[in-house]
Amino acid sequence: MKLVEINSAKFKSLADKNEQITFHQTKEWGKLKEKNGWHSYFLSLEEKGKSYGCTLMLTKDVPIIKKRICYCPRGFLIDYKNEEILKTFTEEIKEFASKKKAIFIKIDPYVPYKQHDREGALVEGGFDNSEVVKNLKNLGYKHFGFNLMQDALQPRWMHTITLKKRTLEEVHADMESKTRQILRKNERSAITTREITREELPKFKHIMQHTSDRREFVDRPLSYYENMWDNLYESGILKILVAEIDFDKYKKNTEKEKDQIQKEMEERLYKKENNILKMNEKKFNSKQKQDEERIKQLEKQITEIENYQYKYGHKALLGGILFLIYGNEVLSLYGGSLKELMHFQSAYTLHYAGIKYAYDHHYDTYNFYGITGDFRKENPLLGLYLFKKSFGGQVVELVGEFDLIISSFWYKAYNGAFKIYHGIKNIRKKQGK
Repeated sequence: MKLVEINSAKFKSLADKNEQITFHQTKEWGKLKEKNGWHSYFLSLEEKGKSYGCTLMLTKDVPIIKKRICYCPRGFLIDYKNEEILKTFTEEIKEFASKKKAIFIKIDPYVPYKQHDREGALVEGGFDNSEVVKNLKNLGYKHFGFNLMQDALQPRWMHTITLKKRTLEEVHADMESKTRQILRKNERSAITTREITREELPKFKHIMQHTSDRREFVDRPLSYYENMWDNLYESGILKILVAEIDFDKYKKNTEKEKDQIQKEMEERLYKKENNILKMNEKKFNSKQKQDEERIKQLEKQITEIENYQYKYGHKALLGGILFLIYGNEVLSLYGGSLKELMHFQSAYTLHYAGIKYAYDHHYDTYNFYGITGDFRKENPLLGLYLFKKSFGGQVVELVGEFDLIISSFWYKAYNGAFKIYHGIKNIRKKQGK
């Protein structure tokens, strides 16, 4: 068997057959990464015209020392449990990378480690891919451990919903009652989603900037989102949805609800006075008082809507999510909302739109993507997991990140310089420079 370089068309035909395939292992992703100085190689382990595994390998020059680093995003598309194939693939790709003057090859396989339920607990009798970790370590790969936080190159912990062989009603019933309630409320509030055009990317950037300012992380420039669009949209990998509220419809719906309650109160009173309704006095008064309170709430709500109309006009943008769609799943990569209208909780409607898109287009999985693997109540990042968990589904733990070291000397030197660089970068960030 020999590792050979192949063209992107052949790579796609091989990669798309593998259950581990994601958008990371596509020619489009390779093209996108070229904008940041990476070079793409499409490789296949072959013998007598048959492929036994393939990968997209990205390489990047390291300044001054004339060396390269290599990264196979989400790992090789290979059977990691087949020790013979894995060993040959490793030897071959190490030789290939050596010729490119590489220091190391990084992989983070899209392979689940152990099976978890939605609470993050291990499933008794569930699958266990510890063998994959063992096989890689036996071949000299350096494992970065089973980290719990979002401190790896790609998330090791994710939350997903399985859609395969399920009805949408079953998926909906699996959600927490509060989530279903918010979705119904948002529908009454005339909150809808739509796909944006390239010309509207500044709107999505505006959402993400607001979110980053609020959560204290550094957002990417508009050009980043433009590059993603230009390289991923045409092939169908990228889709950006935004949530909007129509205040005119919201007001109309609220007025309609108020009128309906008013009508029910009048009918109830008429039936009581004419001995048509069999209801004791206490129950009647309680029901009437309950409806009176609801009408007061709706009148207050109408006033608030009118204030929104005065400030924002007929419609307002609430939030947005950037989805990446490939292989067996629809993945929510980035998302945010505008602070002043956060109370409308548009993220629920956006994610449900993503779930419904995945279901309607026959994808196996909806992936909320990164969460923490620390499920203690005191974990400050737990809220993100709890939100995603409210839609049902399960926690997914991947096997983690590995480095195949080619040059020990340069590997130590590179990592030392990398730590110093990021240390200075973090200091400058804290100083606001």
